[in-house]
Amino acid sequence: MQVRSLYRYAKISAFKAREVTREIQGLPAVEALAQLKFIPKKAAPLIAKTLKSAIANAEQNNNLRPEVLVIKEAVVGEAPTLNRIRPTARGSAHPIRKRTSHIRIVLTDEVPITRRSDRAKTQGKKNAAPKTAKRTSSKKVKTPEVAPEATSEAVAE
Repeated sequence: MQVRSLYRYAKISAFKAREVTREIQGLPAVEALAQLKFIPKKAAPLIAKTLKSAIANAEQNNNLRPEVLVIKEAVVGEAPTLNRIRPTARGSAHPIRKRTSHIRIVLTDEVPITRRSDRAKTQGKKNAAPKTAKRTSSKKVKTPEVAPEATSEAVAE
């Protein structure tokens, strides 16, 4: 079952709010709420408000427990921009764009919960290709050459 909540015309640019939604994507809803309390961004309380609304919708309308809910998607889209004008020198004016955004959070109880430590392990397997050593200088380094006769004499003695 999917439950969604939408916060329209939030007074923050979508670019700034997306940074916070990337952090909570795929987390359990209760854990994401706890994490949002400690994120020092303006978008964090706005997204927390939307997430609380989605959890309340799930409890009230679909009789779902908050412990089983997982954030399926947290999307921030652009909303209309308010255009204002700032007066500048010699009677000219510069535009000021006050950007707004729409925050949409979709919760589901069908996705299995994966912890951060589990995610790090699976990502490590994906990028397990051996790394090749890169040369830092363009100069060729000469290695001392050893004559083959000298080594065979040393072994014989």
